[in-house]
Amino acid sequence: MGGCFSKPKPVEVKVELSLLEKEKEVDGLSPNGKASPFADSRPNGALGHGSDDDSTPLPLYHKPRDYVEASVCHVKDLENGQMREVDLGSGRALLIKEHGEFSAMAHKCPHYGAPLVKGVLSKGHVRCPWHGACFNIATGDLEDFPGLDSLPTFQVRVEKDKVIIRANKQALQSQKRSKPMARCSAVINSSMGFSHVLIIGSGPAGLVCAETLRQEGFTDRIVMCTMDRHPPYDRPKLSKSLDSTAEQLRLRSMEFLQDHDIELLTEKEAVAIDVKTRSVTFEDGLRMEYRKLFIATGSKPKPMIYKGKDVRNVFHLRTPEDANSIARLANNKNAVIVGTSFVGMEVAAALTDKAHSVSVIGIETVPFKKALGEKVGKAIMKLFEVNRVKFYMLNEVAEMIGHHGQLKEVVLKSGKVLRADACVIGAGSIPATGFLKPSGIHMDSKGFITVNKMMQTSAEGVFAGGDVVVFPFPPRNNKKVNIPHWQMAHVHGRVAALSMMGRAAEIQTVPYFWSAMFGKTIRYAGYGEGFDDVIIQGDLDELRFVAFYTRSEEVVAVASMNYDPIVSRVAEVLGSGKTIKKRDVETGDISWLIDKGSQ
Repeated sequence: MGGCFSKPKPVEVKVELSLLEKEKEVDGLSPNGKASPFADSRPNGALGHGSDDDSTPLPLYHKPRDYVEASVCHVKDLENGQMREVDLGSGRALLIKEHGEFSAMAHKCPHYGAPLVKGVLSKGHVRCPWHGACFNIATGDLEDFPGLDSLPTFQVRVEKDKVIIRANKQALQSQKRSKPMARCSAVINSSMGFSHVLIIGSGPAGLVCAETLRQEGFTDRIVMCTMDRHPPYDRPKLSKSLDSTAEQLRLRSMEFLQDHDIELLTEKEAVAIDVKTRSVTFEDGLRMEYRKLFIATGSKPKPMIYKGKDVRNVFHLRTPEDANSIARLANNKNAVIVGTSFVGMEVAAALTDKAHSVSVIGIETVPFKKALGEKVGKAIMKLFEVNRVKFYMLNEVAEMIGHHGQLKEVVLKSGKVLRADACVIGAGSIPATGFLKPSGIHMDSKGFITVNKMMQTSAEGVFAGGDVVVFPFPPRNNKKVNIPHWQMAHVHGRVAALSMMGRAAEIQTVPYFWSAMFGKTIRYAGYGEGFDDVIIQGDLDELRFVAFYTRSEEVVAVASMNYDPIVSRVAEVLGSGKTIKKRDVETGDISWLIDKGSQ
């Protein structure tokens, strides 16, 4: 299998795994024709690649002064399988040598700006060291998520043993490019109650679905509806950067969507779907018919039972406005976080330099016990305690007490009373699918929509993706699973779009997620549900470790802190279909995971 899931060759030479220099990531801020993770689909070539590949003659409108050319190294300076970041004067590029041939492309991942030179080179692509996105080294095309943009590529030639790169100056500065997209060919009246493709939800699943349709040449109407008031934004950053505005978190502007004929209707809540008439009714009375429907409504907060629900200053973090209010109200005041979910813990970390006090209430003995195991959970808990966060574990909220309607105290079932001026509830979520119950679309007992490998629901013409679905997961013998990761939602959106167009595409990706607290990042790849043991290499006390999660005798997931790019390397191995045995990681020698790329 090609693309990001090519099988890496074992490395014969022992290479010690070394820690990279302190990473500069700030989470809170903002091919050679090889097959992609969607190996059965048609490659995105019908409209031509948008790469700045200078191997073709220059169009007349390209002026020589728009380009820079520089000798960057000697031909023998790089071995096969090596990468180097090089300076061209007007910007930097990533130089790559594989199979004796050189290629060059932008050096930063367009998702969060990770230095790709620290990533993983394998079989024609580079995998980002931070979040696992893959880019084809010949075209710069995005082959696996997260992220929306691809990379520009640059011409490389060798003269007298010198490697010379010629690059467009603008591309060097932007470090990213969008794939070309088709436009809508139909004459559309915006008030017309029909869309060829109707998308409910503007998160990563809905947005990638719409963009993929246009990238693949779809020329009919696309309407995307959202309950939100903003164009699509990066929701995972909300809990890490509470002061950020919707504009700072924006994924695509209204102008971008309009330029590509993706209609966005904001503040539209779907309340009913009629699969017989193929129509969706919204809360404001709008009724829209569809030919294909994609449901990506995401999740909503899990309900909690306690007294005092009418007290103000109690938040579920859902929008930029929520985040901004939490930051403002907690400033030099007392903040209480209910729940030790990743969102809840990220908010707690973000508030430590704002609030007078931060208290966390959890029902387990340590945070993240179910996801990361007790040992890792304890190590992270210590990090919070060092930063003055107080924990009240094995506890639940009994009552919220206010004065003139404003929150003043949170009372626990243990009887403990916590001073509180702002409270954030991060106690888990449930799928936002209540409105689908009368539709007849099949859902499981927890309210998740069941889909097949093509992201199709039980209703004809209806697809679903993101947090709301359970889908067949190949590494678990196609067991139906729910994986509510930002990265996985991207994949669902692309598979659904290709399926709508009648192009076979299946999910072939390694789940990947991350969490940032106090300037440190946890990275995680794989699907660890039901793990029965954790093998830890490194130093938990120093928060420099890699944890391998095993089921029986097989490694099913990996997590790390300050051990980049080990998680991306493991994702590369798992993505190739190779099994990592428990005994392979118990010895302490994990040098075999260091893959220098194709030789």
